[in-house]
Amino acid sequence: MSNRGGHGGASRGRGGRRSDQRQDQSSGQAAWPGLQQSSGGRGGSVSSGRGRGNVGRGETTGDLTATQVPVASVSGGRGRGNVGRSDSTGDPTATSVASSSKTMSVASSSKEESKVTEVSEAMAKVEITPTETKPETTLPPASSKAITYPVRPGRGTLGKKVIIRANHFLVQVADRDLYHYDVSINPEVISKAVNRNVMKLLVKNYKDSHLGGKAPAYDGRKSLYTAGALPFESKEFVVNLAEKRADGSSGRDRSFRVSIKLASRPDLYQLQQFLAHRQRDAPYDTIQVLDVVLRDKPSNDYVSVGRSFFHTSLGNGASDGRGELGDGIEYWRGFFQSLRLTQMGLSLNIDVSARSFYEPIVVTEFISKFLNIRDLNRPLRDSDRLKVKKVLRTLKVKLLHWNSTKSAKISGISSCPISQLRFTLEDNSEKTVIQYFAEKYNYTVMYPALPAIQTGSDTRPVYLPMELCKIDEGQRYTKRLNEKQVTALLRATCQRPKEREDSIKNLVVKNKYNDVHGLSKEFGMSVTSQLASIEARVLPPPMLKYHESGREKMVNPSLGQWNMINKKMVNGARVASWTCVNFSTRIDRGLPQEFCKQLTGMCVSKGMEFNPQPTIPFISYPPQRIEEALNDIHNRAPGLQLLIVILPDVTGSYGKIKRICETELGIVSQCCQPRQASKLNKQYMENVALKINVKTGGRNTVLNDAIRRNIPLITDRPTIIMGADVTHPQPGEDSSPSIAAVVASMDWPEITKYRGLVSAQAHREEIIQDLYKLVQDPQRGLVHSGLIREHFIAFRRATGQIPSRIIFYRDGVSEGQFSQVLLHEMTAIRKACSSLQENYLPRVTFVIVQKRHHTRLFPEQHGNRDTTDRSGNIQPGTVVDTTICHPNEFDFYLNSHAGIQGTSRPAHYHVLLDENRFTADQLQMLTNNLCYTFARCTRSVSIVPPAYYAHLAAFRARYYMESEMSDGGSSRSRNTTTGAGQVISQLPAIKDNVKDVMFYC
Repeated sequence: MSNRGGHGGASRGRGGRRSDQRQDQSSGQAAWPGLQQSSGGRGGSVSSGRGRGNVGRGETTGDLTATQVPVASVSGGRGRGNVGRSDSTGDPTATSVASSSKTMSVASSSKEESKVTEVSEAMAKVEITPTETKPETTLPPASSKAITYPVRPGRGTLGKKVIIRANHFLVQVADRDLYHYDVSINPEVISKAVNRNVMKLLVKNYKDSHLGGKAPAYDGRKSLYTAGALPFESKEFVVNLAEKRADGSSGRDRSFRVSIKLASRPDLYQLQQFLAHRQRDAPYDTIQVLDVVLRDKPSNDYVSVGRSFFHTSLGNGASDGRGELGDGIEYWRGFFQSLRLTQMGLSLNIDVSARSFYEPIVVTEFISKFLNIRDLNRPLRDSDRLKVKKVLRTLKVKLLHWNSTKSAKISGISSCPISQLRFTLEDNSEKTVIQYFAEKYNYTVMYPALPAIQTGSDTRPVYLPMELCKIDEGQRYTKRLNEKQVTALLRATCQRPKEREDSIKNLVVKNKYNDVHGLSKEFGMSVTSQLASIEARVLPPPMLKYHESGREKMVNPSLGQWNMINKKMVNGARVASWTCVNFSTRIDRGLPQEFCKQLTGMCVSKGMEFNPQPTIPFISYPPQRIEEALNDIHNRAPGLQLLIVILPDVTGSYGKIKRICETELGIVSQCCQPRQASKLNKQYMENVALKINVKTGGRNTVLNDAIRRNIPLITDRPTIIMGADVTHPQPGEDSSPSIAAVVASMDWPEITKYRGLVSAQAHREEIIQDLYKLVQDPQRGLVHSGLIREHFIAFRRATGQIPSRIIFYRDGVSEGQFSQVLLHEMTAIRKACSSLQENYLPRVTFVIVQKRHHTRLFPEQHGNRDTTDRSGNIQPGTVVDTTICHPNEFDFYLNSHAGIQGTSRPAHYHVLLDENRFTADQLQMLTNNLCYTFARCTRSVSIVPPAYYAHLAAFRARYYMESEMSDGGSSRSRNTTTGAGQVISQLPAIKDNVKDVMFYC
């Protein structure tokens, strides 16, 4: 029985020994499959001079079934994340939450009662408790139904202090009595714009007579807020809203019944208590009121999309608010706005933004641009017709034959040209659509070969010539932008730091948050016009170790970058068998030979061992025979270590090549663009050499502090650093699965080499489902499985160690999903650990990595070379844990990279669980230093490499799915069904030899 006190007990340092004071985890009764049991001690340590692969320890002893595994039996001790023994003898059939003021226990569910009773009893509870803090910073306990996150362990002190600015604006709120009312509008309307018009008219008609002179704030749905009570608790109003025609004139009236009923009274006192650190729970209902107030005016003036607003008037000049992206799509400029709780108080985060919209043009002109065709007098191909139908469906159009006074919604397009469309009149006579428009409107259809636009329902369709339908302005384009459009959007919206800061300031002035006639004054709110001034620190870059045989054995990066001149990879891989295949038809016949000669020469000059002769002669194949070519190479050269691929001239084959090589043949490949290969550029070859080295088992560089065992809470005990991400399908892909990826370091203490695993899961499911799972094996029954377990076994094979600590960097989680992701994924991690060894409870630090936020940091003085990098951005290593960060939780912004163009986006790191008790300096320095170990370039990167690698691995797996879907015919992947009945396409399995290297780089 293990009693792990200290963290979550009465106070720090009591209630049991910490894990780093206990006997080494590798001793005792281990249940690690496929390995001989270690008899204590460190086992084989990993030296800095280690070369490519790592040899597994011992012989295979087979896997254990679920009913054979000795699991942890822990009662009490450290609350957070421990696996405790359930008191129940049966298997719980539903998730039950038993909460105290500091803990949240979740009983896991299982349907396999007869086979996993022991497991369910021992693993049923996972407790997550808040970090203990010093008495003077301890806050009252959180709500019993909320998971609480670690309190900030003090602020960081390391690094050079600098003053910077952030696009956060202080919001001050006077004391007001806030009231929340429920709103019900009948008949119910989906459109927020119509709802707002109804409420706007209601306030105009009844403000003085029935609303007590109050100007309410409305969220467009079900909630209305006032400063002070309305003269009633419940009342119903009738509002007659005149329909607006497309030309702006009024049409018939629509009658709405609006019911307003008192719901609650949000309290500003709770907000004051929270900001004064006298209350743990954030009063989100109060913040919601204030957020709606600040969004009221822009919601009425602009097109609202999520937390952003767009309009053609929001540019810097008269016509700068919109621009063409190509293919009938344009962008509109706008801004993002969000009210946030920060250390300086309430902060309004404002940033410039841009979004794609349909151009307001006639449908025929749109089709010409969208399909890139000039002659509209020819019938559309079926494939083009389906594309047009998909892109136009649900769009609102003005009907030009009605003098633009009428509009309609597109429900589809006809399957035949409009010249062949006939319909039956009331007298049962038939007439063509062309005849109808000639007789009724004296109009001759211009493009009889094109399909007709269909409005109305399928049972009562209305057909219209395409040239008489004009796309209404302000309709969002939600499909995936192509490469050309993305490039055009980035080019149009890319702004240097000074330009971006000026644009944000102009927006604050334009939005008139402090208008005396606005809602802000009614609710006693004011927004400062100055960006927040912040005290930040610039962390020093780490020393990087290269091979002793190079002229430069160490490098100290300058402004986030360095180069490979006079340096050799710290562990050059050895490539004995390789060859090259060329799928390009435009390059010279002799180019592959010369390109590979120079590329392998570059690899050797940087420290790799490369067989000068390919295993089989180079071959060229037409791009239509990719699968045949790869199978031919595999048959002629089994066990090939590396295949250099010169891609076809036309894009679209990369995914197919990677799928075949990595999931069918077990070949590690390096793909090269033909236009790049033909340049024979030295810098390009150096970058490719870095990728080839890690793909074949080598390491490019390591942190010198790792060699010296001088990284706190990392190098003193075996530690595994993991990165996880989930990528979702593009908008419009309703059936594609989401893909999860988890990478883990395999070379402790150097923490540079990461093994990657991927899995498919339900569409748009954010929680990683396969971290731990029980799999039904025909021979052995229920068997433990999952990504965490597989990584831990690989780590033990590679290092001879069992991890005492886990540092888990989790990418891609929004704030609203923090508690859900932490609870489910920590439960899975604990179960995976317990399935490997009794009482095995490594300490976990769980950190969320966020890039999709709108905080931007600017230098205090633009153009000052002492405080900016070459692009005019703040310097790499700039860290912020004050002013704009969370009032009491452990988070920080880190700008770890040098800017290239535009304004740099810092990464936001938020610690949700910290059993290792990092100080602010320790975690910030570790995260910043890791950003210098990214394998693909000699630059520090913007997010911590484990999270970056997980993103790359998930992106690679997406290619496996897409190549199968685009190949046509039957899919090679298997399907499984979730508990909810949803069918998920399973990813093809990556071959073991590929998994063991950084194939995703």
